[in-house]
Amino acid sequence: MLDAMLSGLAQVLQWQTLGIMVIGMIIGFIVGILPGLGGAVTIALLLPFTFAMDPVQGLVLLLSMWIVTGTAGDITSVLFGIPGEATSAAAVLDGYPMTKKGMGGRALGNVLTSSGLGIIFGAVVLGLFITVIRPIVMLLGPPEFFMMVLLGLAFIVTLSGKNQAKGLAMVGFGLLLSYVGSDPSAGVPRFDFGQMYLWGGVELIPVVVGLFGGAEVLQLMLTRSSIASGSMGQTKLTGTMQGVSDAFRHWPALLRSSGVGVVVGMLPGLGGTVAQWISYGQARQTSKNPEMFGKGAVDGLVAAGATTTAKDAGSLIPTIAFGIPGGAATAVLLGGFLVLGVNPGQEMLTTKLDVTFSMVWTVILAGLLGVILALALVRPLAALTKISGTVLTPVLFMFLVIGAYTANNNWGDLFVMLGASAVGVICLRYDWPRVPFLLALVLGPLLEQYLTLSNTLFADTWLARPGVLIIAALVVVVVFFSIRSLLREKSRSEETGEPFRGTRTRAIRTIGKKK
Repeated sequence: MLDAMLSGLAQVLQWQTLGIMVIGMIIGFIVGILPGLGGAVTIALLLPFTFAMDPVQGLVLLLSMWIVTGTAGDITSVLFGIPGEATSAAAVLDGYPMTKKGMGGRALGNVLTSSGLGIIFGAVVLGLFITVIRPIVMLLGPPEFFMMVLLGLAFIVTLSGKNQAKGLAMVGFGLLLSYVGSDPSAGVPRFDFGQMYLWGGVELIPVVVGLFGGAEVLQLMLTRSSIASGSMGQTKLTGTMQGVSDAFRHWPALLRSSGVGVVVGMLPGLGGTVAQWISYGQARQTSKNPEMFGKGAVDGLVAAGATTTAKDAGSLIPTIAFGIPGGAATAVLLGGFLVLGVNPGQEMLTTKLDVTFSMVWTVILAGLLGVILALALVRPLAALTKISGTVLTPVLFMFLVIGAYTANNNWGDLFVMLGASAVGVICLRYDWPRVPFLLALVLGPLLEQYLTLSNTLFADTWLARPGVLIIAALVVVVVFFSIRSLLREKSRSEETGEPFRGTRTRAIRTIGKKK
């Protein structure tokens, strides 16, 4: 274990890898302060650039970008009251009021330092959890992993919120699409419609790039407005070191919020948006000055900043150990694992344990360096939010095309990307969840693989294995609560007379209203 830990650190500290980390961090800063893009979209755009890298370097690029995105997302939350990331929304409540009071620098020092300390806490928990979960995973075989994938698919539906019926339909669509190509056991083409391109199945990269990146770029293009309003010259960025001191001074709130972020981040289906409000609520309940929350409470901003990054480390735990993503970003990251030839589960906890610990070190180093760079570069980075969407769109679309085409240097991938972009826009327009579709597309081949191995090695006796029965019970529990939540929501909508559907994306509703 110690050898793997030191080996992971040595691989991260190589100058080539550190250079890749810096590039990922810069990209993460830009993405974090541009509302609407998000870490999941950018991971998808960066996946093609990892093809020529070894697993450690590829994961360093993706993780450093993702971690810093959460940190940078707090910048616009504090300066303009506009969350750079959905998981940075809680920072608006106390950060923006502090900025309007002339304490913008103090608020930034507070939230950025809390964010850095939160990711360190989460990384330590991640490293300790690896040592605990390793012997448990070693006891599991293909039958248990098959049931874990089923459990992951059950959790996927909960990612759909009020639209769990739609989420279930998207899971089915994703599974159906995942089985396009050659049968792994018989080698017979299936669902190829006579197209040789589909013999290898539907490529993950162009689907992810189009489903998330294409839809979001189109949304940004049609809004035809700048991303942020206001003037940088009116923002006072003094008192930064006082904000840094605030983060350390309120260490009890920081530890509690980091713990909430890690725990909630580990639970598939909840994610960072839920974590931030749970954390913010407990911080208010335990605060000595709860009446200040929403008006510029220092401890409230500490809680928001710590949760932003701690939940990312927490969501890596089920992704690494069981291949069950905690949310959209880790779902795309799971696709990155497969692209880089790293399989979650036993492999990442045994033969490639050094790669896993390199991820832990990357999270720590990127978190620390990200805070330092954010404090130094906050003014020029925040100025990027003034760029018009019509200026950003061509650049982003170029990355979409490059990302889709370089997956296999095949023009067919561009058509898949465009088709996935259309699906993404339709999902946004009619409130159909995209994450369940993506997760089912990623987990479908694993489901088939583990089922084939289970039947080959154990015939039908694997159905009576204790681990299989325990996980099956968990699947039933998850499905039961999902159905109960769905029925309650339907009953509530019938009582209030409101239509039983989620709200459509605000940006989509405004399409066509811009002149």
